[in-house]
Amino acid sequence: MVIDILTLFPEMFEGPFSYSILKRAQSKGHVILRLHNIRDWAVSKHKNVDDYPYGGGAGMVMMVEPVVNCIEDLKSKTIYDEIIYLSPDGELLNQPLANRLSGSQNLMILCGHYKGIDERIRTHFITREISIGDYVLSGGEMAAMVLTDTLVRLIPGVLNDETSALSDSYQDNLLSPPVFTRPYDFRGLQVPDVLLSGNDREIAKWKYEQAVARTRERRPGMLLEE
Repeated sequence: MVIDILTLFPEMFEGPFSYSILKRAQSKGHVILRLHNIRDWAVSKHKNVDDYPYGGGAGMVMMVEPVVNCIEDLKSKTIYDEIIYLSPDGELLNQPLANRLSGSQNLMILCGHYKGIDERIRTHFITREISIGDYVLSGGEMAAMVLTDTLVRLIPGVLNDETSALSDSYQDNLLSPPVFTRPYDFRGLQVPDVLLSGNDREIAKWKYEQAVARTRERRPGMLLEE
């Protein structure tokens, strides 16, 4: 998978993309993450990328020309499955959506900033808008990090255990069951004996029952959607 990220602040990605699963995924060749500074496509000598909104109002708006120039330049070299804009009013990111997008070959992600982007970009160049939650961030960079991590960990070969992602919360419309590790007894708090029984059938039954109970308690709407 190749993910091209369009941003005004590429430096923000250096830390998150240099550690843990994302670092391993890149070093193993499972994903190529490319950062593009939108200012490099600005048309003015001062590299302006924002301006005041027509009609008045507070804040600045990302200009259409630098963003579209960047998008078109990249599209001339790569065919994208989706051109994604991260927006508070986009489609809510969830596990089924992540599962679908993780099978893509090439994705472009546009990070908005200020009061957003010129509407003409959204109307004519963006193919999908995604939100990571019902709240507002200062920019799309952190949302892009969340989306990237969510997708990359689902790529076959990225996780050491191929079944790990399949047991995550929200797969199969259930939250994950409780998990335990050593020591067996910590200050009188003991691990459920069934997990040490070696009986795979009983362990699977316990995990399913716990997942259903936790989902019913914390996300009952997920059970109604089954």
